[in-house]
Amino acid sequence: MLALTRKKGESIIIGDNIEMVVLGITGEQVRLGVIAPKTISVHRKEIFEQIRNENKEATMNAKDKLKNLGESFASNKGGN
Repeated sequence: MLALTRKKGESIIIGDNIEMVVLGITGEQVRLGVIAPKTISVHRKEIFEQIRNENKEATMNAKDKLKNLGESFASNKGGN
């Protein structure tokens, strides 16, 4: 992990096209601004993890449905 010290109004650059700006500091909270292309998703970590878990669950459900469909097709084909 890279640890940096920045003051209000200062920023860091990630890659060629992402800029993180310190907008303000109040107590233990830091307000950050993210300037990035629209093609790059920016989420709080807890939201990102929720999306990832939901996608993983949906993928598993889809795999189960495909498996059941395949089994159903195979059993119906054998009966004809």
